[in-house]
Amino acid sequence: MAEDKASTSVPLSQADIDISGDDPEDPVKASPSSPNSSTRKACCYVLQSWISKKFMTGCVVLFPVGVTLFITWWFIQFVDGFFSPMYEQLGIDIFGLGFITSLVFVFLVGIFVSSWLGATVFWFGEWFIKRMPFVKHIYSASKQISAAISPDQNTTAFKEVAIIRHPRVGEYAFGFITSTVVLQKDNEDEELCSVFVPTNHLYLGDIFLVNSREIIRPNLSIREGIEIIVSGGMTMPQTISHQERVPQKAESIHMNRI
Repeated sequence: MAEDKASTSVPLSQADIDISGDDPEDPVKASPSSPNSSTRKACCYVLQSWISKKFMTGCVVLFPVGVTLFITWWFIQFVDGFFSPMYEQLGIDIFGLGFITSLVFVFLVGIFVSSWLGATVFWFGEWFIKRMPFVKHIYSASKQISAAISPDQNTTAFKEVAIIRHPRVGEYAFGFITSTVVLQKDNEDEELCSVFVPTNHLYLGDIFLVNSREIIRPNLSIREGIEIIVSGGMTMPQTISHQERVPQKAESIHMNRI
Protein backbone atom coordinates (compact mmCIF):
# COMPACT_ATOMS: atom_id res chain seq x y z
CA MET A 1 0.00 0.00 0.00
CA ALA A 2 2.82 2.41 0.81
CA GLU A 3 4.48 1.61 -2.53
CA ASP A 4 1.24 2.29 -4.42
CA LYS A 5 0.85 5.71 -2.79
CA ALA A 6 4.45 6.61 -3.52
CA SER A 7 4.11 5.60 -7.18
CA THR A 8 0.86 7.52 -7.73
CA SER A 9 1.97 10.75 -6.04
CA VAL A 10 3.14 13.41 -8.50
CA PRO A 11 4.72 16.77 -7.62
CA LEU A 12 2.27 19.68 -7.86
CA SER A 13 4.53 21.82 -10.06
CA GLN A 14 5.04 19.00 -12.53
CA ALA A 15 1.31 18.27 -12.65
CA ASP A 16 0.54 21.90 -13.43
CA ILE A 17 3.06 21.84 -16.23
CA ASP A 18 1.64 18.65 -17.68
CA ILE A 19 -1.96 19.90 -17.46
CA SER A 20 -1.26 23.25 -18.99
CA GLY A 21 0.70 21.65 -21.75
CA ASP A 22 3.63 24.07 -21.45
CA ASP A 23 7.02 22.75 -22.29
CA PRO A 24 9.85 24.59 -20.53
CA GLU A 25 12.19 23.56 -23.30
CA ASP A 26 10.02 25.26 -25.97
CA PRO A 27 11.00 28.99 -26.02
CA VAL A 28 7.84 30.08 -27.87
CA LYS A 29 5.50 28.49 -25.35
CA ALA A 30 7.59 29.50 -22.38
CA SER A 31 7.39 33.23 -23.19
CA PRO A 32 3.94 34.18 -24.55
CA SER A 33 4.82 37.92 -24.71
CA SER A 34 7.76 37.69 -27.05
CA PRO A 35 9.52 40.77 -28.50
CA ASN A 36 8.08 40.02 -31.95
CA SER A 37 4.46 40.23 -30.71
CA SER A 38 5.16 43.49 -28.82
CA THR A 39 6.66 45.06 -31.94
CA ARG A 40 3.71 43.86 -33.99
CA LYS A 41 1.24 45.43 -31.54
CA ALA A 42 3.15 48.72 -31.53
CA CYS A 43 3.19 48.84 -35.34
CA CYS A 44 -0.53 48.11 -35.48
CA TYR A 45 -1.23 50.87 -32.98
CA VAL A 46 0.87 53.41 -34.91
CA LEU A 47 -0.76 52.41 -38.20
CA GLN A 48 -4.26 52.64 -36.71
CA SER A 49 -3.51 56.05 -35.22
CA TRP A 50 -2.13 57.31 -38.55
CA ILE A 51 -5.14 56.03 -40.49
CA SER A 52 -7.59 57.60 -38.01
CA LYS A 53 -5.78 60.94 -38.13
CA LYS A 54 -5.69 61.06 -41.92
CA PHE A 55 -9.34 60.01 -42.13
CA MET A 56 -10.40 62.79 -39.77
CA THR A 57 -8.27 65.26 -41.77
CA GLY A 58 -10.10 64.20 -44.92
CA CYS A 59 -13.47 64.65 -43.19
CA VAL A 60 -12.50 68.11 -41.98
CA VAL A 61 -11.46 69.14 -45.50
CA LEU A 62 -14.40 67.57 -47.35
CA PHE A 63 -17.17 68.55 -44.93
CA PRO A 64 -17.27 72.31 -45.76
CA VAL A 65 -16.78 71.52 -49.45
CA GLY A 66 -19.66 69.05 -49.41
CA VAL A 67 -21.95 71.39 -47.49
CA THR A 68 -21.13 74.26 -49.86
CA LEU A 69 -21.79 72.14 -52.95
CA PHE A 70 -25.00 70.76 -51.48
CA ILE A 71 -26.39 74.18 -50.54
CA THR A 72 -25.30 75.66 -53.89
CA TRP A 73 -26.92 72.82 -55.81
CA TRP A 74 -30.10 73.11 -53.73
CA PHE A 75 -30.18 76.88 -54.26
CA ILE A 76 -29.75 76.52 -58.03
CA GLN A 77 -32.54 73.95 -58.20
CA PHE A 78 -34.77 76.07 -55.97
CA VAL A 79 -34.29 79.24 -58.01
CA ASP A 80 -34.43 77.33 -61.27
CA GLY A 81 -37.84 75.97 -60.27
CA PHE A 82 -39.49 79.39 -60.54
CA PHE A 83 -39.16 79.75 -64.32
CA SER A 84 -38.29 76.23 -65.50
CA PRO A 85 -41.99 75.11 -65.63
CA MET A 86 -42.67 78.00 -67.99
CA TYR A 87 -39.92 76.80 -70.33
CA GLU A 88 -41.15 73.21 -70.05
CA GLN A 89 -44.55 74.27 -71.34
CA LEU A 90 -42.81 75.92 -74.29
CA GLY A 91 -40.94 72.68 -75.00
CA ILE A 92 -37.54 74.00 -73.88
CA ASP A 93 -35.72 71.67 -71.48
CA ILE A 94 -32.37 73.27 -70.65
CA PHE A 95 -31.15 72.97 -67.08
CA GLY A 96 -29.99 76.27 -65.63
CA LEU A 97 -32.05 78.41 -67.98
CA GLY A 98 -34.60 79.09 -65.24
CA PHE A 99 -31.80 80.01 -62.84
CA ILE A 100 -30.35 82.54 -65.29
CA THR A 101 -33.83 83.93 -65.90
CA SER A 102 -34.32 84.35 -62.14
CA LEU A 103 -31.05 86.29 -61.85
CA VAL A 104 -32.05 88.56 -64.72
CA PHE A 105 -35.48 89.02 -63.12
CA VAL A 106 -33.92 90.07 -59.79
CA PHE A 107 -31.64 92.50 -61.63
CA LEU A 108 -34.58 94.05 -63.47
CA VAL A 109 -36.53 94.36 -60.21
CA GLY A 110 -33.59 96.25 -58.72
CA ILE A 111 -33.58 98.66 -61.65
CA PHE A 112 -37.36 99.11 -61.46
CA VAL A 113 -37.43 99.78 -57.71
CA SER A 114 -34.65 102.35 -58.11
CA SER A 115 -36.92 104.44 -60.32
CA TRP A 116 -39.64 106.77 -59.09
CA LEU A 117 -42.47 104.59 -60.37
CA GLY A 118 -40.98 101.44 -58.88
CA ALA A 119 -40.43 103.10 -55.51
CA THR A 120 -44.08 104.17 -55.48
CA VAL A 121 -45.32 100.69 -56.31
CA PHE A 122 -43.00 99.19 -53.71
CA TRP A 123 -44.19 101.66 -51.06
CA PHE A 124 -47.83 100.76 -51.76
CA GLY A 125 -47.09 97.01 -51.55
CA GLU A 126 -45.15 97.49 -48.33
CA TRP A 127 -47.99 99.52 -46.85
CA PHE A 128 -50.43 96.71 -47.69
CA ILE A 129 -48.18 94.00 -46.17
CA LYS A 130 -47.72 95.96 -42.94
CA ARG A 131 -51.51 95.95 -42.47
CA MET A 132 -51.69 92.15 -42.57
CA PRO A 133 -51.59 90.35 -39.19
CA PHE A 134 -48.71 87.98 -38.45
CA VAL A 135 -47.27 88.57 -41.92
CA LYS A 136 -46.10 92.05 -41.00
CA HIS A 137 -43.85 90.67 -38.23
CA ILE A 138 -42.15 88.25 -40.63
CA TYR A 139 -41.71 91.01 -43.18
CA SER A 140 -40.29 93.43 -40.61
CA ALA A 141 -37.72 90.93 -39.37
CA SER A 142 -36.71 90.00 -42.91
CA LYS A 143 -36.44 93.63 -43.91
CA GLN A 144 -34.12 94.41 -41.01
CA ILE A 145 -31.74 91.68 -42.15
CA SER A 146 -31.82 92.77 -45.79
CA ALA A 147 -31.42 96.41 -44.80
CA ALA A 148 -28.33 95.56 -42.78
CA ILE A 149 -26.51 94.31 -45.89
CA SER A 150 -28.08 96.80 -48.29
CA PRO A 151 -25.53 98.64 -50.45
CA ASP A 152 -27.56 101.83 -50.08
CA GLN A 153 -26.95 101.91 -46.29
CA ASN A 154 -30.19 103.74 -45.60
CA THR A 155 -31.42 104.91 -42.20
CA THR A 156 -32.65 101.48 -41.15
CA ALA A 157 -29.38 99.69 -41.86
CA PHE A 158 -26.57 98.98 -39.44
CA LYS A 159 -24.23 101.95 -39.28
CA GLU A 160 -21.05 100.51 -37.80
CA VAL A 161 -19.67 97.44 -36.10
CA ALA A 162 -19.23 98.07 -32.38
CA ILE A 163 -17.65 96.38 -29.37
CA ILE A 164 -19.00 97.35 -25.96
CA ARG A 165 -18.06 96.35 -22.41
CA HIS A 166 -20.82 93.94 -21.47
CA PRO A 167 -22.03 92.21 -19.34
CA ARG A 168 -19.23 92.45 -16.78
CA VAL A 169 -16.00 94.34 -16.42
CA GLY A 170 -13.34 92.71 -18.59
CA GLU A 171 -15.88 91.13 -20.96
CA TYR A 172 -16.93 92.51 -24.32
CA ALA A 173 -19.97 92.09 -26.55
CA PHE A 174 -20.10 92.28 -30.32
CA GLY A 175 -22.87 94.40 -31.86
CA PHE A 176 -23.91 97.00 -34.41
CA ILE A 177 -24.61 100.72 -34.09
CA THR A 178 -28.10 101.40 -35.44
CA SER A 179 -28.66 105.06 -34.50
CA THR A 180 -27.51 107.89 -32.25
CA VAL A 181 -29.46 109.99 -29.77
CA VAL A 182 -28.59 113.05 -27.66
CA LEU A 183 -29.53 112.80 -23.98
CA GLN A 184 -30.17 116.27 -22.60
CA LYS A 185 -28.94 116.82 -19.06
CA ASP A 186 -28.85 119.83 -16.75
CA ASN A 187 -25.11 120.40 -17.04
CA GLU A 188 -24.30 119.05 -20.52
CA ASP A 189 -25.67 116.91 -23.30
CA GLU A 190 -24.54 113.31 -23.71
CA GLU A 191 -24.35 111.55 -27.04
CA LEU A 192 -25.56 107.96 -26.84
CA CYS A 193 -25.37 105.27 -29.49
CA SER A 194 -28.02 102.61 -29.89
CA VAL A 195 -26.08 99.35 -30.07
CA PHE A 196 -27.86 96.18 -31.16
CA VAL A 197 -26.22 93.09 -29.62
CA PRO A 198 -27.47 89.79 -31.12
CA THR A 199 -28.18 87.13 -28.49
CA ASN A 200 -29.72 84.19 -30.36
CA HIS A 201 -29.45 85.09 -34.02
CA LEU A 202 -28.92 88.13 -36.22
CA TYR A 203 -32.48 89.38 -35.82
CA LEU A 204 -32.86 88.58 -32.08
CA GLY A 205 -30.94 90.55 -29.51
CA ASP A 206 -30.79 93.39 -27.01
CA ILE A 207 -30.49 97.13 -27.52
CA PHE A 208 -28.11 99.14 -25.33
CA LEU A 209 -27.65 102.89 -25.13
CA VAL A 210 -23.93 103.41 -24.69
CA ASN A 211 -21.90 106.59 -24.55
CA SER A 212 -20.20 107.11 -27.89
CA ARG A 213 -16.82 107.58 -26.19
CA GLU A 214 -17.02 104.15 -24.55
CA ILE A 215 -17.65 102.27 -27.79
CA ILE A 216 -14.80 100.43 -29.48
CA ARG A 217 -15.11 100.68 -33.25
CA PRO A 218 -13.11 97.88 -34.92
CA ASN A 219 -11.81 97.98 -38.47
CA LEU A 220 -14.56 95.67 -39.71
CA SER A 221 -17.20 96.25 -42.34
CA ILE A 222 -20.90 95.55 -41.79
CA ARG A 223 -20.72 92.44 -43.95
CA GLU A 224 -17.75 91.09 -42.01
CA GLY A 225 -19.59 91.73 -38.75
CA ILE A 226 -22.64 89.82 -39.99
CA GLU A 227 -20.44 86.90 -41.04
CA ILE A 228 -18.92 86.81 -37.55
CA ILE A 229 -22.37 86.74 -35.92
CA VAL A 230 -23.82 84.10 -38.25
CA SER A 231 -20.75 81.84 -37.94
CA GLY A 232 -20.78 82.06 -34.15
CA GLY A 233 -17.46 83.89 -34.04
CA MET A 234 -15.55 81.31 -36.11
CA THR A 235 -14.69 83.91 -38.77
CA MET A 236 -13.28 86.33 -36.22
CA PRO A 237 -9.95 87.75 -37.45
CA GLN A 238 -6.75 87.16 -35.54
CA THR A 239 -6.24 90.85 -34.72
CA ILE A 240 -8.69 93.77 -34.52
CA SER A 241 -7.56 97.37 -34.54
CA HIS A 242 -9.49 100.30 -33.11
CA GLN A 243 -10.60 103.08 -35.43
CA GLU A 244 -10.68 106.58 -34.06
CA ARG A 245 -13.90 108.47 -34.67
CA VAL A 246 -14.14 112.21 -35.14
CA PRO A 247 -16.86 113.67 -32.88
CA GLN A 248 -19.97 115.00 -34.58
CA LYS A 249 -19.43 118.49 -33.15
CA ALA A 250 -15.97 118.68 -34.69
CA GLU A 251 -17.37 117.38 -37.97
CA SER A 252 -20.10 120.04 -37.99
CA ILE A 253 -17.57 122.80 -37.23
CA HIS A 254 -15.34 121.54 -40.01
CA MET A 255 -18.26 121.49 -42.46
CA ASN A 256 -19.31 125.01 -41.48
CA ARG A 257 -15.80 126.27 -42.12
CA ILE A 258 -15.85 124.69 -45.54
